[in-house]
Amino acid sequence: MSATQSTNAGCELCQTMGGLVLWQDECCRVVLVEDEDYLGFCRVILNRHLPEMTDLPLPERQQLMTVVFATEQVLRDVLQPDKVNLASLGNMTPHVHWHVIPRFRRDRHFPNPIWGSAVRVTEKQDDPSLPGRLQAALQRILQPGS
Repeated sequence: MSATQSTNAGCELCQTMGGLVLWQDECCRVVLVEDEDYLGFCRVILNRHLPEMTDLPLPERQQLMTVVFATEQVLRDVLQPDKVNLASLGNMTPHVHWHVIPRFRRDRHFPNPIWGSAVRVTEKQDDPSLPGRLQAALQRILQPGS
């Protein structure tokens, strides 16, 4: 971690990667969240501890959002969901991060947010090849030519 990056000892996203790392750079990382109900649920997590987007200098904000949008595009290309939800809440974990959640009409909560009450029972989702496919697609979009 560079001298300009800070951590918070009580912050889950400072102390853990927050999921399986699919891609990262100096600014942020894209992780796959382990959630049997939401295959492809990703988070884009700032690598340093700041609570709000407006705490970031403009170039860092722009880089973070480039990664959020690339993650959405990859999920659309790979999973072809009915909708993608983008959320940045931070009420429980005040560390800048974005949820990028592919949504399907058949999922437990659709059309409602995933944090509410389920509207149906669904089978657990699993695709062992998904992390590799997402990782390769993120690499193609975010680091072309490497």
